[in-house]
Parts: sequence; structure tokens; C-alpha cells
Amino acid sequence: MVDLATISGVGAGQPLPLHHHENIDGTGYPAGLKGQDIPLVSRIVSIIDAYDAMVSNRCYRKGLPHAEAVRRLVHSSHTQFDPEVVQTFIPIAEQEAADVFAAAGTSPAAAL
Repeated sequence: MVDLATISGVGAGQPLPLHHHENIDGTGYPAGLKGQDIPLVSRIVSIIDAYDAMVSNRCYRKGLPHAEAVRRLVHSSHTQFDPEVVQTFIPIAEQEAADVFAAAGTSPAAAL
């Protein structure tokens, strides 16, 4: 786990993880923040958390393939996710997919 206080520009005591369920269109929670009012780190964590949840195997379902997870992130841009952060995340996810899927116990081409 990363200590957020060690990230440049992120001060200790900021409620950044608190806001990772805020949606870019203002429909999220807990504060109903919208757009740039959502801290950047929270917008980043939101996408990483969603991607991880989609690709990880659960006891009740198999993880999604990488391409499907990316499709869903793009589809939810402008409503749930910051579209600029999604577009920045995609090449990183492409580069890191094999390691992420190995850690998640599945493969990038896992069946739906």
C-alpha cells in the first residue's frame, strides 16, 4: 500500500481516498463533488480501483478481459470518470496489463 503523504504534492491528512467514489458528473458520493472539484488523486484512484475491480477474479465471477475493462472505462468517461485521466491511464494499463493480470490471478484475455 502506498502512503499518500509520500507522493509529491499530496499533503498528509487530505481526504483523498474519501473522494474516490465521486463521479465526474457530480452524481457520486460522499460529497457530490463534480469535475475539477474532485481532487486529482481521487480521480486517479477511482479509475485504478474500478479497473482492478473489473479485471480481478471474485468468488462469484471471473475477472473481465483487459479490452472489456478499458471499453467500460471509456464508456463511463464524462459521467463516472474524468476522460483525461482515463486516456492517460489506458497506455499505462496496456503496458502493465500482464503484471496486473498475473497479480489478479487471471489473464488479459480472460473470458467474460
